[in-house]
Amino acid sequence: MPRGRSTFTKRQKEQKRQQKQREKAERKTQRKQERPEGSVDEMRELHEHAAAQAALFNIGSDEPSSGELTPVDDNKGIER
Repeated sequence: MPRGRSTFTKRQKEQKRQQKQREKAERKTQRKQERPEGSVDEMRELHEHAAAQAALFNIGSDEPSSGELTPVDDNKGIER
């Protein structure tokens, strides 16, 4: 019994889908192999930059600087 046109196109469509899936998996593994080399240095650089920025703005220090806002007492506006 011969196959119809729709069966042929379905088969071609499925083959294209599988090929795309294989190519996508290859690209993913390639990115995984390339990533570890540069990402460690980039992360270290980002941490150093963040530490420098925190030092500039005195983040993490116990002493409030003159530019910091004082906390607001929320209980003042409540009626009793």
